[in-house]
Amino acid sequence: MIYRILFSAFVLIVIAFSCKKSVSGIDGVFLESEPYILDYGNTLAAPNLPADNPLTKAKVQLGRMLFYEKSLSGDNSMSCASCHNQANAFSDINQFSIGIDGLPGGRQAMAIVNMAWNSNGFFWDGRAATLREQSLKPIQDVLEMHETLPNVVVKLSAKTIYKDQFKRAFGTEEITSEKMSLAMEAFMLTLVSGNSKYDRFLAGLASLTPSEEHGRQLFFAEYNPGFPNLSGADCAHCHSGSNFENDQYMNNGLDIDANMLDDGYMNVTLNASDKAKFKVPTLRNIEVTFPYMHDGRLTTLEEVVDHYNTGIQSSSTVDPAILNTQFSGLMLNAQDKIDLVNFLKTLTDHSFLTDQRFSSPF
Repeated sequence: MIYRILFSAFVLIVIAFSCKKSVSGIDGVFLESEPYILDYGNTLAAPNLPADNPLTKAKVQLGRMLFYEKSLSGDNSMSCASCHNQANAFSDINQFSIGIDGLPGGRQAMAIVNMAWNSNGFFWDGRAATLREQSLKPIQDVLEMHETLPNVVVKLSAKTIYKDQFKRAFGTEEITSEKMSLAMEAFMLTLVSGNSKYDRFLAGLASLTPSEEHGRQLFFAEYNPGFPNLSGADCAHCHSGSNFENDQYMNNGLDIDANMLDDGYMNVTLNASDKAKFKVPTLRNIEVTFPYMHDGRLTTLEEVVDHYNTGIQSSSTVDPAILNTQFSGLMLNAQDKIDLVNFLKTLTDHSFLTDQRFSSPF
C-alpha cells in the first residue's frame, strides 16, 4: 500500500513539473529575477541607477553577451568590445576607431567606466540622453557597425542561446531592440571601477609615494598666481567628486575659434555658447585610456599636463577658470609635472581591467 502511495505522489510531482515547464518556460527556461547587487566599494558616492530598469543577473548577463556579440554589426565582424577594450578601461587605443567599412569615426572612443555616475547625457557631445539610447547608436552608425536594428533582431532570433537568455531576462523569448538596449544598459552600469591605489589610500590600505602625494596636492590645489608657492594645477575644478568628473560639457582651451573643427555640444543644444564643448571624462584609469581629448590629439599624460600648463588657447566659449591660466600658465615646473602624472596613475584600477565578470562570455 505504501509503495502505491509513494508511486502516486511521484507521478503527481512529475505532472506538476511538466505543467509548470510548459506554461512558464521554453525548454525549461524561465524568467530569472534575482537582483544584481552593484558593488561600488567605499569611496564612490551612491550611483544613479534607472528606476525603470532594475539590475538582475540574467539581464546583466544578456547585456554582456550582446556587448561582445559580433552579429550586431553589418558584416558580423565587429562588436561593441571591438572599440571598447577592457584592458584599456573599455576605450580604444586608436585615435579614431575604424568601422566595418574601413572608415574612421569622427571622435576618439570614450572609456566605458562608472556610467552609473553619469546622468547628463552620453557621448562626447551628449547626443544620447540615456545609456540605453547610447547603446544602439553605434550599431546604426555607418562609420561604425553599419547595421539596422531590424536586421540585428532577425540575426539574434535565429540563435537559441539568445532566445533563451531573453526569456531569462525579460520573461519572453521575443527579441526587440528595446530589450537589447535595456540589457546593454544594465551590463554597462555594472562596469564599476573603484579599487585603484588611490581608493585604497583613502581607505587606509595603501600609501602614496612622496611624488604621488605631491601630485595629489597639486591636483586638488587651486590655481593661485598671486602666491606661486601655494598654487596648484586646479584639476578638481572639472574633475571633481569621487568619480573625478563633473558630468558637464566644457571647452578646455584646445583651439581658437577659427580652428574649431567640431562643434561638440552645440550640435545637440543648438546654442552657440556650447560650441566646442565636450563631456568632461572621468580620470579613473586615465593611464590606460590614451590617446586623450575628444579627437585623440594628445598621446601621453605628459602632453595633457603640458597643454593645461602652457597650451591653453583663448576662444569665445573656453571655460573662464581655464582661461585664467592662459598668460602665466599653471606655473608647474618639471618635477611638478612628473608628480602630477604619477598621481594620475594611482587612479588606475588594475582589478577592473582584468575582472572576468566584464570579459567576453564566449
